[in-house]
Amino acid sequence: MYLKVGVSNGRRYLSIVQGYRDPVTKKVKHRTIKSLGYLDELEKQYPDPIAHFRGVAEEMTQKAALEKQPVTISLDPEETLVENQANRKNLGYAALSKLYHKLGLHIFFYNKSRSFKSEFNTNNIMKLLIYSRILAPASKKKTYEERDRYFENTEFSLDDVYRCLSQIVTFKDDLQLYLHRQMKDKFGRSTELVYYDVTNYYFETERQDEMKRKGVSKEHRPDPIIQMGLLMDTKGLPILYELFPGNTNDCETLMPVLDKVKRDYEIGRIIIVEDKGINTADNIALSLVKGDGYVYSQTVRGGNKELKSYVLDESGYRQIGEGYKIKSRLYPREIAVSNVEGGRSKVRIDEKQVVFYSADYDRKAKAEREPALLKARDMVKNPSKYNKAISYGAAKYVKNLVFDPKTGEIITKQKPVFDEEKLREEEKFDGYYAIVTSEWKKSDEEIVEIYRGLWQIEEAFKITKSDLEARPVYLSRNDHIQAHFLICFVALLIARLLSLCLDNKYTIPRIVESLNKASGSRLEENWYVFDYADEITNAITEMLGVDLSHKYLRLGDIKNILGATKKT
Repeated sequence: MYLKVGVSNGRRYLSIVQGYRDPVTKKVKHRTIKSLGYLDELEKQYPDPIAHFRGVAEEMTQKAALEKQPVTISLDPEETLVENQANRKNLGYAALSKLYHKLGLHIFFYNKSRSFKSEFNTNNIMKLLIYSRILAPASKKKTYEERDRYFENTEFSLDDVYRCLSQIVTFKDDLQLYLHRQMKDKFGRSTELVYYDVTNYYFETERQDEMKRKGVSKEHRPDPIIQMGLLMDTKGLPILYELFPGNTNDCETLMPVLDKVKRDYEIGRIIIVEDKGINTADNIALSLVKGDGYVYSQTVRGGNKELKSYVLDESGYRQIGEGYKIKSRLYPREIAVSNVEGGRSKVRIDEKQVVFYSADYDRKAKAEREPALLKARDMVKNPSKYNKAISYGAAKYVKNLVFDPKTGEIITKQKPVFDEEKLREEEKFDGYYAIVTSEWKKSDEEIVEIYRGLWQIEEAFKITKSDLEARPVYLSRNDHIQAHFLICFVALLIARLLSLCLDNKYTIPRIVESLNKASGSRLEENWYVFDYADEITNAITEMLGVDLSHKYLRLGDIKNILGATKKT
């Protein structure tokens, strides 16, 4: 370290500077360790400021050198473990802390806490809940019990945690909007093209209320569910979510979400990309009326005869490589939309239909159907083994199949017969996909590529359900349930953002595994020993500037690493 004399605003300025080698470029760079101030001001305090602070810099250099010297730690072989004392702590969460603070969440929660005049620190509680939702998802009670796994201030009670849940749900919309603006300002979020989908989460209870309702479960469970509509940008980062009662049809969730995002998020024209479950005449018409666009998948097997004929007609297809062909047409059609009288009115729309065939998708469709076919053939041979509940997916391939309305058992008045005709009809369309869109100026390949981006939202749902363990939901109070999903939303954003910062080279489960392993055990005299590093922790060190490379760290060093993540 040395004293640097620079010039700022025409005045001489003093600072203590340290040289270091950039881990990426391997070039020597310099960083300011301490800013001292203008020379003319310092001369009022010191007879010779330059000589004085050169001495200070020399002392700092010597101190740093001493700190790098090997340290002798005495260990007592007879020492025993202290009950309930956490000797092992995680440091990997520092990467999450970096993004948490870059998004300004600490500022948001601090301001909200002040406005509520909370007796607890909302920010500290939210850090615990969000970090743990990513690294060690569990119930709120268990998360609280394991709060000492991090180097954080956890001076709050379990009751404070539950009070915090009731508090944060009151500013759910404010938080989502705040995060959207942060994403725009700091990460250049684009919203011209967005993806939307719906999933549901089940509850371990039979009791229904205004939100927990029995509906069409994605997991085919009988439990009450809650619906979630999620809007994401092209980078796979969540923008907005909304919860709906479990008995809400998927197609009915779109417009409330779009109305909200258009009204509050200052978003202009958007192209909405969705799966066929949202593809209704009303949603198409309303999108067009609002000046927006759409890219929807269109069921082929469930389409009309004209569409099926067009799909199977070989004329017009362009062969692209082996096992892939594509064609399109501008197709005017009439759709029946709801009117103010409660009836339906026919409206003509002009849209582009893109149809493609993939041999890979063909093989995938047949492979996915095979378990159902095996079950269907066994049902024909052994109908007494099956009932309605366990026949899902296979029953459609069996003729003469009648279920008892009370017991669900198969009634064998007529011998069940495998439906070969049904199978042949389905197989004709294996590998074929249709997409309908308002964006007729875009090429066929562009439309297909846009639609394929929908996998990111499907992956997001998988992450929330599996990796973040958003379901099943054990909370009973509606405000706590709402808060639970808000925490999952923020956790998903940070997890996806971390993956993006690492150039999407690693899956979120792999990242989480590495962060959890980046933990250390306490030795004597506030020293910790860390025992794990891999390419992910090294990438975090290089690309995020969060140093997870040291084997031995004092508690003070750890606090400095964490402190650096909070400087945005």
